[in-house]
Amino acid sequence: MSDTPVSVAFMCVQNAGRSQMSTAFAEHERERRDLADIVEILTGGTHPADHVHDVVVEVMREEGFDLSERTPRKISTEELESCDYVTTMGCSTLELDADDSDVDIRDWALDDPDGKDVDRVREVRDEIRDRVSALFDEIEQEVTTSA
Repeated sequence: MSDTPVSVAFMCVQNAGRSQMSTAFAEHERERRDLADIVEILTGGTHPADHVHDVVVEVMREEGFDLSERTPRKISTEELESCDYVTTMGCSTLELDADDSDVDIRDWALDDPDGKDVDRVREVRDEIRDRVSALFDEIEQEVTTSA
């Protein structure tokens, strides 16, 4: 197994919904796959909110995650440029130039849960869970074959 760290960032504008859910699922996948020493996870927003959206806290609690103490944070272009993977949620003002970068940039184009009803936020949550799992399938393949 490779001992070169792989860094993954989940970012959006407010860092109060989709990127927070993505980060929680990524932390779970990292532990479940025993990749804690290999995968670094960052999250942030270009214009962070004051707190994680209440409806996001609620639907993640249903899945066993407590996001109530998490605080949205700003993420810098420098941090993002240092990552192997950057996942945006469909709303970013990301200023990375994919052509001049070794960063694998993915835009998941997910609905913003802010102001949505709880059933729609559950749908977004479930889609995020599936996408994070698929991303970790790729990362796990990469780190186990590059040994």
